Amino acid sequence: MSNKLFRTLLCAWALIACLSAAAPTNYKTAKVLGLNIAYREAGDPSSPKLVLLHGFPASSHQYRDLIPALASRFHVIAPDYRGEKMLIKKSLEISYSEVTPKSLYVNRRSFLAGVPAAFLGARELLSPSAQALASEKLGNLGKSSLSASDKPSSYKDVTTYNNFYEFGTSKDQPAQLAKNFKTSPWVVSVDGEVAKPRKFSMEEVLKLAPLEERIYRHRCVEGWSIVVPWAGYSLSALLKQVEPTSKAKFVYFESYYDLKQMPEAKHAGIPLPYVEGLRLDEAMHPLALLCVGLYGESLPPQDGAPVRLVVPWKYGFKSIKSLVKIKLVSSQPQNTWNVSNAREYGFYSNVNPQVDHPRWSQSSERRLGELRRRPTLMFDGYADQVAHLYAGMDLKKNF
Repeated sequence: MSNKLFRTLLCAWALIACLSAAAPTNYKTAKVLGLNIAYREAGDPSSPKLVLLHGFPASSHQYRDLIPALASRFHVIAPDYRGEKMLIKKSLEISYSEVTPKSLYVNRRSFLAGVPAAFLGARELLSPSAQALASEKLGNLGKSSLSASDKPSSYKDVTTYNNFYEFGTSKDQPAQLAKNFKTSPWVVSVDGEVAKPRKFSMEEVLKLAPLEERIYRHRCVEGWSIVVPWAGYSLSALLKQVEPTSKAKFVYFESYYDLKQMPEAKHAGIPLPYVEGLRLDEAMHPLALLCVGLYGESLPPQDGAPVRLVVPWKYGFKSIKSLVKIKLVSSQPQNTWNVSNAREYGFYSNVNPQVDHPRWSQSSERRLGELRRRPTLMFDGYADQVAHLYAGMDLKKNF
C-alpha cells in the first residue's frame, strides 16, 4: 500500500470517527435486586448490544471517548459496579500559573493521535470537551512551604474526574450536571462548643486570611490519585474565630443538599446530606485546608464550590465539598461512608498502604495521566508532618 493511499484511508477513518463521536451518551440508573445501578448508554436500542465492562475499582468513565465512537454501530451499555450496600465513593516554590499555561490542560486528549489536525478539530466541534464553567481569578496567591513538589495533574483530570454523588455517581457526571449549581449567596455556619458562634458569608470567608496556593497530593480510597494546586488557607484560621471551648474535641462538617438543584442525588445510594468529621487536633493542623479555589481560580461546581475542606493525608472522601455547616462537638461525629459501611470505611481513613480495603489492596495507586501504578506513601507522603497525631494508636484498628 502506498503512503498516499494509507494517508487517505487514515483520514477517511478519522472522519468516520469524528461523525460517530457526535452520538450522545446518556446517564441512567436501573433497579437490580433492589439496588440502583448507574450506567452509561448510547446508540440505537435496536442495534446489536455491546456491553463494556471494566476492572474494579475503575468506572465506566474510562470509556467516555469509546462509547460515542461505537454508538453508530451498536447499542452500547457500560454499567458501574456496586458495593455491598452502595456505590464506591467518593482521590513547589512557584505557583501553578508559572508552571504550565492553563490552555494546555483544558483541551481533551484525543485518541486519534497522529491524525491530521483538521479532523481533530472537527471531532472537537462535534463532541466538545467537558469543561468547568468560567471561574473567577483569585488574584495573587501566596506561596506555601506546605506545597508538595509533585507535578500538578491536568486541569481536565481535576475538573472532569470527580466523586460528587449529589451530582451523579459516574466520574464525569458532576462536571455536566453541576453546571447550573447556584453558589451565591452562600453562608457557612460555625457553632457548637464555641464561645462565639458565627455565620460567615462567602465574602467573609475569602477575606478571613491571606489566600495561598498549596499543591497537595490527593489519594482516593478507590486506588487512584491526582495532584492539585488548591487555593485557600488553614482551617484553623476559621476555627480560631469562634473560640472553641474546652468541651470541643471533634469537628462535624456538613455539605449543602437540595434535591431541586441535585436531582441525581436520589440515586446516590448513600445518606445525604453528606457529613464528615475530624478530631479537633486534626482540624487545627496547618495542613488541613479550607479551600476556595484551584489553578488560581475559584472552585468549579463539580470540585466543591464555593468552599470545601482538603485533608491531604486522608483518603479523598474525608475532604467534604460545598460546606454549609461546621459544628464543634464533644464526641466523635458520624461520617457518611462509615454510616454506609463501617467495615470498609473507618472514621480516621488515613492513607495507609499497610491497611487494605476489604476488597482491594491499598499498597499502590494509579495517578491520573500515568500508565504505571506507583507505591502509595504512608499518610500520602505527609508522615513527617502528621504521624505524631496518631502516636501509640493501632492504625489497623483505627483505620
